[in-house]
Amino acid sequence: MASKVSFIDAVKGRRSVYALNKEAPISDAAIEQLVKDTVLSVPSFFNTQTTRVIVLLKDEHDKFWNTLVSGILKPAVPEDQWEATAGKLGAFGAGYGTILFYEDPEPVLALQKAYPIYADHMPTWSEHTSAMHQFVLWAGLEAEGFGANLQHYHPLIDAKVAEEWKVPGNWKLRAQLVFGGKAGEANEKTFKPIEERVFVHGK
Repeated sequence: MASKVSFIDAVKGRRSVYALNKEAPISDAAIEQLVKDTVLSVPSFFNTQTTRVIVLLKDEHDKFWNTLVSGILKPAVPEDQWEATAGKLGAFGAGYGTILFYEDPEPVLALQKAYPIYADHMPTWSEHTSAMHQFVLWAGLEAEGFGANLQHYHPLIDAKVAEEWKVPGNWKLRAQLVFGGKAGEANEKTFKPIEERVFVHGK
């Protein structure tokens, strides 16, 4: 990518930005390349390569939030809470795109049979794989000038999403990364003392 931001600066800059707009600092082709580079380069346990990614841009992004998710949640949310929920969904819909992160369980099942001593841990390792992809793409979008926030409306939306975008039924939806131009700044973040979180021995 053309970004001049260092990796650690992208990590430091990555925040939850909820005020988004439909301005894109890079082209759709560059977004697609960022996603492909991430999926090819981020590690996975036993090199299982279980992460599957669906990218929704422009009208497809709008359909996801303004029609599909909204249509599912409205009858499920108490009437007196709907206004606040609708406001949140509208803020997500105001963005440029959404990345859906899935995990394919088939490689995990095969490894569980091959290595039964580790079988109980493998679903957790699959979650680690997904989380790494989520983080790298979040930081990568930040480095390119986007704002983003991570959402979790599964499993309520799973069936409708699978039907709309022809997602294999066994894939597991794990997160939805909303991104767009920054229409505002992230909220202030507080930090616990680093001395309580990092311990170095042997220096």
